[in-house]
Amino acid sequence: MIRLAFAFLLLTLAPARAQVPIEEVTSPGGITGWLVEEHSIPFVALEIRFRGGTSLDLPGKRGATNLMTGLLEEGAGDMDSRAYAEAKDELAASVGFDVFGDALTVSARFLTENMDPSVELVRVALEEPTFAADAIERVRGQVLAHLRSRKTDPNEIASDAIAEAAYGDHPYGSYDGGTIESVSGLTRDDIVTAWKNAIARDRVYVSAVGDITPEQFGEVIDTVLGGLHEEGGEYPGPVEYSADPGVSVVPFETPQSVARFGQPGMEIDNPDFFAAYIVNTIMGGSNFENRLFDEVREKRGLTYGIYTYLADSDYSDVLGGGFSSQNAVMGEAVSVVQDEWRKMSEDGITAEELEAAKTYLTGAYPLRFDGNGNIANILTSMQMDGYPIDYPETRNDKVRAVTLEEANRVASELFQPENLRFVVVGQPAELEPTVN
Repeated sequence: MIRLAFAFLLLTLAPARAQVPIEEVTSPGGITGWLVEEHSIPFVALEIRFRGGTSLDLPGKRGATNLMTGLLEEGAGDMDSRAYAEAKDELAASVGFDVFGDALTVSARFLTENMDPSVELVRVALEEPTFAADAIERVRGQVLAHLRSRKTDPNEIASDAIAEAAYGDHPYGSYDGGTIESVSGLTRDDIVTAWKNAIARDRVYVSAVGDITPEQFGEVIDTVLGGLHEEGGEYPGPVEYSADPGVSVVPFETPQSVARFGQPGMEIDNPDFFAAYIVNTIMGGSNFENRLFDEVREKRGLTYGIYTYLADSDYSDVLGGGFSSQNAVMGEAVSVVQDEWRKMSEDGITAEELEAAKTYLTGAYPLRFDGNGNIANILTSMQMDGYPIDYPETRNDKVRAVTLEEANRVASELFQPENLRFVVVGQPAELEPTVN
């Protein structure tokens, strides 16, 4: 049902162009949201995002925002967790909460005929969570079990190690779910403080897609958000990606080592970002026959998969990646990645690579707008990133406008082999650490 609601959009897309009729709506209470109105199916997707997320954790309280988010549907208003779950089921509604380093997200899906009571479920969870003692201990136990399991996962160990090397004491430098020690020590007051800091009107973005009018959307916005605290907690300051270049090894008993690597990246509002996005796609972007996939897997068989990403977070930017490899050949795999990083910096890309990447990126983009929920998610992300409301119609033109000269200039500036840091977790043979 969700996918069918916007089948008409996919059928009316111009070649490689997403034509999504987005309307900006300001509620009677003065809160702005984005709406795509479509009445063919009586269904609505509502997406809310609060800037800040787990980066708002106070010193010594790591994991508080994550634990708080897990409690939002474990009791609200006069409902305990079971009553809240039963209310959702009776309405055939979906209400989910999640949190990341830069944002807390709320995703609601409901039938138009059940709009009012479904919206009330969202409101009461955000505005009147109970944080009951039994719920706190139940969810805390789940979080602690997850934290214990992470200690035996080389992928998580590698991610934590490179984050700490890059960001130190900044919230980005540690796992946003906290540690066993920090989560065990959290009190109800800590959770209430995290709620007040994370969920407030001064940091909210909201979108709706489906069978809802602008007038109805304005009323929904005020119902859900009008009673929240006006201001949330203080944001952390920016932090540079400062991991020392080289290779570090975290010993771990496993036949297959895990590698994570990274260096400073680029801000999303940089005029060169689209060129950077293209050259990263050519180097190791997902769902694309990229250089690292060809060199590390296809030619040498050193891994089953390898990827790179260009991430623009609120407080830092990174160009990173990862892969796994057998202990016996991890040293060779790291060397190949280092060589390709250097080649990209020194030699850039070819005209054929540029055109292939443009074809892939422009062709894949409209397919993201598949279903009410996906579209609502994209709209909210656009607002947070500061994109204009017509971005879906102009984005592919920006990709096509990147020239070979521009791409190669950006490649030489973006890819910094002298600053590339690897963290390898396992027992890699013939790989000597060069940094701690």
